[in-house]
Amino acid sequence: MNAPKNRIEFRPLTDEEGGGWLATFPDLPGCISDGATPEEALRNAAEAESAWLAANRQWSKTKTAEKPARLVARLPRSIHRNLQERAYEEGVSINTMMVTLIAHGLGEIAGSSQAASGGR
Repeated sequence: MNAPKNRIEFRPLTDEEGGGWLATFPDLPGCISDGATPEEALRNAAEAESAWLAANRQWSKTKTAEKPARLVARLPRSIHRNLQERAYEEGVSINTMMVTLIAHGLGEIAGSSQAASGGR
């Protein structure tokens, strides 16, 4: 197993979350993994990091390099509170949680439109 090259954070998962250990990469939005033990979580995280980096390289071939954009959004307090709670549960910043959720949502939308068009 190759050790992950990026900063990684671990935290135990509660019984409600299924138990085990969560591994997150704060600098790789959406790159997370888990395992029954810290060692298993580390092995799985190394695979997740490798897959994330490969996908990012592929994506980067089709996109020009961009500086991160600044987004200012007005949110209802209830959504902000839910976002804070979710970020705390995941052990990440609110910003990372927002980026992850937006990226996930956009991926689902892209997947739905590809499925509707027959994968074209």
